[in-house]
Amino acid sequence: MTFSHLFKRLVLVTSVMVGVALADAITPAAISNGGNDLRDLQLREIRDVLRGGRGGYIDLGFYYTPLTTQMPLESPYGEHEGFATKQHIAGFGSGEIGKGNHLGALLWFERQGWDGEDFFLFPKYNDFSLMRSVTTWGLTFTQQRLDMTIAGGMQHVNVEHVGDVYPDENDSLLYSWAEFRYGHASVQGSFHRKEWREMRISLDLESRAIYGGRSSGPLTYLPNFDVTLFNGGDEDDSLLVFWEQNLFQQRLYGEVAFNFPDKEFHSAALKYYPDPSRMVAFEATCLRRNVRSGKRDLLWGGAVEFPFIRVAYNSSYEYEHYFGAKGTWLVEFQFNLGTVDGFLFSRGATQSAPMESVRLDRKTREFPKEGGNMIQLPGSEKSSEPLTAKGVRHEVVGSTHSEGGK
Repeated sequence: MTFSHLFKRLVLVTSVMVGVALADAITPAAISNGGNDLRDLQLREIRDVLRGGRGGYIDLGFYYTPLTTQMPLESPYGEHEGFATKQHIAGFGSGEIGKGNHLGALLWFERQGWDGEDFFLFPKYNDFSLMRSVTTWGLTFTQQRLDMTIAGGMQHVNVEHVGDVYPDENDSLLYSWAEFRYGHASVQGSFHRKEWREMRISLDLESRAIYGGRSSGPLTYLPNFDVTLFNGGDEDDSLLVFWEQNLFQQRLYGEVAFNFPDKEFHSAALKYYPDPSRMVAFEATCLRRNVRSGKRDLLWGGAVEFPFIRVAYNSSYEYEHYFGAKGTWLVEFQFNLGTVDGFLFSRGATQSAPMESVRLDRKTREFPKEGGNMIQLPGSEKSSEPLTAKGVRHEVVGSTHSEGGK
């Protein structure tokens, strides 16, 4: 089989996967609530990125649905063909302003909604369209020796167009947010004027090599907890409890979430990362929907993710953050990459990329210094055999000392 034939088959299979039009229609309520879901998602991602408090991060991506029948909208006037849209870009960068003191800035931006045409810049804006953007920005300060980070900023929700089938929505909402992290614990809050909108307490107990922890051993099996309290406004407040657990060598993870005060199962996932840098991921998920129909209440699905593409079917992540999307293959062209102390990894990773991990392991070894004393980096184990330098020649010419060699 020639390369051209193989390429044509690959394109055909991809087109069939992407073009499967078995999706249930999404609702105007799901599109309308997308702004609140997105504000929470951006703050969650920011919390993950600020786990180290320094370095940098970049993220960009968009979903591709080539057929108008893949994500139809079901309104009181019937079912309408069109396209759901999510286009996002994010970045974080920091610099050292003093010994162990890092000052940084971050910006998260996403444009989302539903429209009659697929687009990058200019929507069609028909009677059933809704298009908004959410922007989160802020400043950060990290004291590396204390392992402490303070961050804060604003969130802007701007509505470009609201069709007739959606509830009225403010075209410009302004929120503030703040976060404090000390060691493995962090507290994050979001506020609208004088009212709090959500509060999140996180305990990331798992030891991670990229932040100076361990790459193996019992400490890597400590759990990570996330408790988020949402202000229900006129309705009752709700609580979401999330538990992430390393199951095998920081490659296989289990995740489970529960809703309170209803004491109901929310979602679960089993995720496998071939490498702890999380550049590649395979996941199987289960989500409890609100259909209250026995087994139909549970939505089973999964996804595969590579450095530049994510393919999902009924994944709990897409269902929660892509307007309740289900019943069709979804393809997201995306890329995210973080860096701390020069080591590269994907967001939420425990170790650096494979080639970088080798360099990180070498950094934790002992090195001799002049006079025979040993230099040992913090967190490294003492070697039983000291390293010796070979091929170094000392020459004495009169009273002049010189060193040379390769």
